Amino acid sequence: MSFTKDKDSDNYATDKQGWEIIKDYIPDKKIWSPFYCDGKQKEYFKEMGHDIIHEDKDFFLYEPENYDIIVDNIPFSKWKQVFKRLKELDKPFIIISFPKIFLLKGFTNLFNDDLQIIIPRKRPTFTHLTNPKKGYTPPFGAWYYCYKMNLSKDLIFLK
Repeated sequence: MSFTKDKDSDNYATDKQGWEIIKDYIPDKKIWSPFYCDGKQKEYFKEMGHDIIHEDKDFFLYEPENYDIIVDNIPFSKWKQVFKRLKELDKPFIIISFPKIFLLKGFTNLFNDDLQIIIPRKRPTFTHLTNPKKGYTPPFGAWYYCYKMNLSKDLIFLK
């Protein structure tokens, strides 16, 4: 769901390069990407060879029948609700979010176990749904939070 009516600042889509830099960590499994925004994520993941469910449906009310992993960029203003729902679903995920979330009690209480983080050296870029300016990089950067991914290390720094 794009959340365009909730908060305009949530309407940033991760550019293709933001997903390509972690392509080696995304398993060859059926992906559910629930936060629609501009809908281009389906195209990006298909180009990388992934089977993906990416529809403009409400993440809090809908869950597809057959998927293995959730990979997406969440609406930042709804991080508490999103991560609570992710914990309820208890499926592996890779979620791009701001670094300080790691320090927030509401997040760490949910994911004490099975949490791994991928930290890119180059900040991923984003495009706003209604602003034609591409390549926005937030001043705080973004990390990839991984749950139940069984990566080789708990903290991975990309080169």
